[in-house]
Order: sequence, then C-alpha cells, then structure tokens
Amino acid sequence: MSMYITCLDLEGVLVPEIWIAFAEATGIPELKRTTRDEPDYDKLMKYRINILKEHGLGLKEIQDTIATIDPMPGAKEFLDELRSFTQVIIISDTFSQFAGPLMKKLGYPTIFCNTLEVADNGEITGFKMRCEKSKLTTVKALQSIGFETIASGDSHNDLGMIQASKAGFLFRSTDSIKAEYPELPAYETYDELMAAIKAAMD
Repeated sequence: MSMYITCLDLEGVLVPEIWIAFAEATGIPELKRTTRDEPDYDKLMKYRINILKEHGLGLKEIQDTIATIDPMPGAKEFLDELRSFTQVIIISDTFSQFAGPLMKKLGYPTIFCNTLEVADNGEITGFKMRCEKSKLTTVKALQSIGFETIASGDSHNDLGMIQASKAGFLFRSTDSIKAEYPELPAYETYDELMAAIKAAMD
C-alpha cells in the first residue's frame, strides 16, 4: 500500500487569483498578469513590486483585498473530503503574508509557500523563494522520503510537479496550456478532480 500525498496549487485551484482581485480593487490592470501569462516568476514578481512602488501601495492594501476574498465555491468541502482519506499539502508560489487569512477560510490545511520582504512602513521591498523551482523541488523531496505524489494545478509553474508525480492533473487551466500539454488530463470541477485522485490511488 503506497503512502500518498496530494499536492495542490492554491490560486486558481482553491481560491481566486489574489493579484487579479487586487488589480480589480485598485483599478490597475497591469497587476492582472499572472503565472499563466508570465512563466518567469522572478520577472513577474519584480514587475509587480515596481508597480506597487509607483502607486504607493504596500502589504496592508493587498491584505485588505485578501480579507474580502472567499475560497472558490466548493473548495473547502473538496479539501475536507480529500483530507479525510489522504494527506494534502498546498504548494504555492504565493507568500505567507497573503495566504494566512485564506488558510483560515479553508480550515487550516498545510501550505508551503514563500515570504515577502516588507519594510517597516509596509512597502514590499522584495521576496524570498523557499527554494529553487519550489513546486517540483518539494514533490521530489516528498518522493525521496517515501511518498507517492499526486499533483494538480492550473498554471505554468505547476507543470513540473504535475509531470513529476505518479499522477498529475490540470485543473481549470487555460486553453493554451491544455493544448500545449494534451497528455495531461484536464478537469473543470472538484467532483471530476476528486474522482481522478481516488482512481490514481487504487
């Protein structure tokens, strides 16, 4: 009997995209760019930090928006059911300062994410990635200590962990990513994803 850990992306899978919500709240369309548009996360974050600086926006403003975000309909129920029969880790390229309030709404699942560097005045000055290629590296580390992984996500930065896992699925991804990776099963509903995860464990 294998020991499984299911690894899920956060934004776009369980909660709406934080930066898109913030772009809408502030009326700054440039902040709508996500890892779906820009595969280079380092480049994307530097771009975002520059825009925040230009507009004099900091951590507090983003956290105020995050406080208004709810998980996607059905996400908490999906996670609760999944955690009733397997270990689950959310592996996200977001930041602990953003994820906290959302984890409360999801019933405090385990999350591995990154950290923002924030000045005393609340300005976001930089960011610290937990490790290189964090999702793929984490999945490989879990495998090295005796776990089989099942992974799901929606974006470019999820492909590494999806492809390296025993079973991997795209969830609510873009048409272009689905077309580029036709070999990866792609699902739109939590019921479909749940069924696929259960089948992968049999």
